[in-house]
Amino acid sequence: MPLDPRPIQALCFDVDGTLSDSDDVFVRRFSGWIKRISLIREPEKVARRLVMWLESPGSAMMSLGDATGLDRYLIPLVDWMYRHSKKKRTDFMIVPGVPEMLARLKQHYPLAVISARDEANTLDFLEQCDLTQNFNVVLTALSARHTKPYPDPIRLAAQMMGVATENCLMIGDTTVDIRAGRSAGAQTVGVLCGFGEEAELRGVGADQILPTTADVEKLLLDGA
Repeated sequence: MPLDPRPIQALCFDVDGTLSDSDDVFVRRFSGWIKRISLIREPEKVARRLVMWLESPGSAMMSLGDATGLDRYLIPLVDWMYRHSKKKRTDFMIVPGVPEMLARLKQHYPLAVISARDEANTLDFLEQCDLTQNFNVVLTALSARHTKPYPDPIRLAAQMMGVATENCLMIGDTTVDIRAGRSAGAQTVGVLCGFGEEAELRGVGADQILPTTADVEKLLLDGA
């Protein structure tokens, strides 16, 4: 079903691959190595999958679950992995156009971050990139009873923003984000600036696919 902007009253954003662009540095590096040492036809695609496994094994496992039908067994394991991973980053990059987009969107909607990372890492990213002031709610791996792909964090964010979950829009780059949004009854947007691929995002029911997160502004505010 195509996205319907009319009922949307609040926006929920994933971080890695949606707001943060740090992993693209590693994708380009691995892609160069793969080109030199192998005959793989799509080195960038392989490199992106490799980085996803290294940086976000939970998202990678959910992609495997989509392909094999083992979702119901993998979801509890993914939840456990996200809750117990403590990845450290000190240097962050941001998806181009995101700061300007958030500054304009916050004039129309309450905004939430819904990350499966730990609180310190998430807050560090928001502070380094000067994004903290844009968000009404910041939820991380331990904020709700379960993290994505369960619906719990989206339901909690909606409650904290004073809206119904069906009036929320979940924006993310992986099937984990889309699954969480759909399970909560929210509309969903998949963005292609992170790890997800269009076919798999559509396969789990994304209402809209956009090339990059910055395009959310045009989607929601054109004609507003």
